[in-house]
Amino acid sequence: MHIHLLGTGAGGGFPQWNCNCDNCRRLRLGQIKSSPRTQSSITISGNGEDWVLFNASPDIRAQLESFPPMQPGRAIRDTGICAIVLCDAQIDHTTGMVILREHTKPWDVYCTASVHEDLTTGYPLFNVLSHFRGVNWHEVKTDMQPFTIPKADNLIFTAVPLKSEAPPFSPHRHNTVPGDNVGYRVEDTSSGKNLFYAPGLGTMEPHVLEYMRDADVVLVDGTVWTNDEMSRHGISDKLASEMGHLDQSGKGGIMETLSGLEKPRKILIHINNTNPILDEESQEYTQLKQAGIEVSYDGMDINI
Repeated sequence: MHIHLLGTGAGGGFPQWNCNCDNCRRLRLGQIKSSPRTQSSITISGNGEDWVLFNASPDIRAQLESFPPMQPGRAIRDTGICAIVLCDAQIDHTTGMVILREHTKPWDVYCTASVHEDLTTGYPLFNVLSHFRGVNWHEVKTDMQPFTIPKADNLIFTAVPLKSEAPPFSPHRHNTVPGDNVGYRVEDTSSGKNLFYAPGLGTMEPHVLEYMRDADVVLVDGTVWTNDEMSRHGISDKLASEMGHLDQSGKGGIMETLSGLEKPRKILIHINNTNPILDEESQEYTQLKQAGIEVSYDGMDINI
């Protein structure tokens, strides 16, 4: 299984267009050991030719151009993407579908019923796309039963319900239902190895921990270092936990949890521009490295 990280930043990317936090300012000035991040999205293939796109960020055009297998050039209009899987209905995970409206046929889109509801009501993206080629919606259940996707050879997918927050436009905001946010276990049947992917994670529930413990690679929410990070930077008065993200450094946080896992390779994704781990010379980045936890970057390749 080949996993390519198209984008690894949180909403707004890094640097964010209107942000002058310490990280964004220093990146623009070339004063930080780091690299720009586009908004989070990954693609996975079991045969090296057909790719499942997980989330479609607003940066999708540049991301696809950066990875040649996305444009195999077999016809006048072509793509290596065989299906799109959505983890949630957040703007930074879905807006790229507007850019993909020029597909030659309806996209096969896999998401839960609650995400579909959001994308046909509060943020009626699917309704807009119906005026172009549209989408073929495939409902993803939240009962953690495996499913397959045509052309995604050798891959088996399992949606894992997560406790996080629904988008601001969702009818489920502050009253989430199963399926508002899911992670995915992706197993390669030829190797027997699997990835657990969860770019948004608000609570470490027992069933989620078990999926992580069994994974060969965990690619998980790395949004913020501390729960009050956004407020300390004067950006928002909301805690990360109120936005559906589990911080890294707190008790019971991502770092403590991942440090207790022996089997998987541990990688953080969906990293907010305020997070000090973006600075590869920071104390926080060093702490993660010492704990055996990696910080993802755009263009990163993982093979399992």
